[in-house]
Amino acid sequence: MSASSTATATSSAASESADPCCGAPLPVLGRDVAVPLVTGGEVTYAALDYAASAPALQRVWDDVAAYAPYYGSVHRGAGYLSQLSTDLFENSRQTVHEFLDCRDGDQVVFTRSTTDSLNLLSAVLPADCQVFVFETEHHASLLPWQNARVTYLNAPRTPAQAVESLERALTDRDPYGPALVCVTGASNVTGEIWPVKELAAAAHAHGARIVLDAAQLAPHHPVSVKDLDVDWVAFSGHKLYAPFGSGVLAGRADWLQEADPYLAGGGASKKVARRTDGGVDVEWHTTAARHEAGSPNVIGVYSIASACKALTEAGFDSLVEREQSLVRKVREGLAEVPAVKVLSLFGDDAPRVGVISFVVEGWNSSHFAAALSAEYGIGVRDGLFCAHPLVRTLLGSDPQDPGECGAPEAEPGERSLNAIRVSFGAGTPDEHVERFVAAVQELVANGAQWNYRTEEGRCVPAV
Repeated sequence: MSASSTATATSSAASESADPCCGAPLPVLGRDVAVPLVTGGEVTYAALDYAASAPALQRVWDDVAAYAPYYGSVHRGAGYLSQLSTDLFENSRQTVHEFLDCRDGDQVVFTRSTTDSLNLLSAVLPADCQVFVFETEHHASLLPWQNARVTYLNAPRTPAQAVESLERALTDRDPYGPALVCVTGASNVTGEIWPVKELAAAAHAHGARIVLDAAQLAPHHPVSVKDLDVDWVAFSGHKLYAPFGSGVLAGRADWLQEADPYLAGGGASKKVARRTDGGVDVEWHTTAARHEAGSPNVIGVYSIASACKALTEAGFDSLVEREQSLVRKVREGLAEVPAVKVLSLFGDDAPRVGVISFVVEGWNSSHFAAALSAEYGIGVRDGLFCAHPLVRTLLGSDPQDPGECGAPEAEPGERSLNAIRVSFGAGTPDEHVERFVAAVQELVANGAQWNYRTEEGRCVPAV
């Protein structure tokens, strides 16, 4: 049996061992974890913070466990296990290429995360490149462009306004230099889906390129590089039901090939020779390896490929349909509580993924989230979600108001610059969403059953 077929066999055996998941299309790790409640007893934990990190699929974990005995150094050895690992690594690259429906000639570069991917792209920008980015972006796609000429666009209030705003900015730019547009596929704050295809058309009509931050889109919807006509796409494994520490930048090869390696070292270099003057001459790879210096994270890469296969085999049509039923259930439940305000840029009718942020009148968001956890066993997120300008715009606060990502300073009961986010996906049972809606309604109606205090910027149950 070849190295490649052995790797396939381990994956198949693992996938066949996955058991059904209580009420969710894809089983995830931690679905049976019991957590204590401050009011006494235990309850099965409801993980509703998928937008930060989705739990790993059981399928992914089983695939990795099946591969583990065959672990070997990638691209570094003649032994059987090394060759098997190399095959697995490169086959994973092809799996991701197919998952994203990339064009012929597009490169798939493995990174540590979406943040790493976009910083890599920032590092290879041509000289004098202009970058256009909406203030609504996650910090991973808002901040990497500091060394370029950046134009920050104001938050649009409709998808059409987003396209119009970009077109105006591109019309006013220097038409002779390179330009790049960076846009999210789905907001990590509101869950709203952005008009990526229309923005790509506007970018290309004005001679610019576009990179898609698909960190929140890829786990919920199919992403086709060809159909959207984007130049690059970036996403993280830990949003896509794979463990931490791996990411992807996929797209056009020319800027990647023309720039110096993102990291210099083994793997990126094709040939190194001493010069007579005492220095060294380096010939760098022109493949994706050019920006993958060092021993690669083969397990992280294989995890991403396994998750891509699982989502593809489950069928995005059915996954999207079910997720939308959960979105409706949450939104309808929150709409029954007058004190709750759901945050939105594009309005109630905008298409969205399973990410919903809100504030509750009379509640510090950190206090509310702490009560959901301590009294109901529900894990959500509170804060500014690493999208400070967007959340401040949605909350109507002054840009200079203090606030930290996930660490509000206000005491419980005081108004603070933060919100609550609930997020879910293919591993979420209906019961978790139903418990969340009931808990929100009960907390608003009756208040918390426990006392809370602020400790190191976080709201926690008082002992």
